[in-house]
Amino acid sequence: MAAPIPTDSLALVERLAAQLQQRQWMLATAESCTGGLIAGACTDLSGSSNWFERGVVSYSNTAKIELLGVDATLIKKHGAVSEEVARAMVTGAVTHSRAQVAVAVTGVAGPTGGTPDKPVGLVWFGFALPGQVLTEKMNFPGDRAAVRRATVQHALRRLTDLSV
Repeated sequence: MAAPIPTDSLALVERLAAQLQQRQWMLATAESCTGGLIAGACTDLSGSSNWFERGVVSYSNTAKIELLGVDATLIKKHGAVSEEVARAMVTGAVTHSRAQVAVAVTGVAGPTGGTPDKPVGLVWFGFALPGQVLTEKMNFPGDRAAVRRATVQHALRRLTDLSV
């Protein structure tokens, strides 16, 4: 049985749901380092089918390429954890769905996988809204669970800020 959605996430999801429904927009997610936790937080809210269109867990590079249309040369040139791949993931999430709004995350949750250039806690976000795509880089402290939790919180918070 899944753990209940944390109260702080629930408030963000409720706000996001209201904003999306007011505009009759749908949301899609493309997640790597969070493994579907953003989609899970959204769909924990009853009635989410009114505003949540789909979630793609594209953990592997192959999944990013096959499910989201990320160009393999972007991954080879910049790495999966990069601004370019986050942008391609969020663009693919909108292109391969019926959503008007999307979020994508790709990062290093740890405890392994970090490098001096891409340390544990580094997460690239992509946000798509009608007519615009934005990217953002964050570095979150803590262990794997903390990084993933912070990533979900940041994604939800920024989506509500952008959807106002």
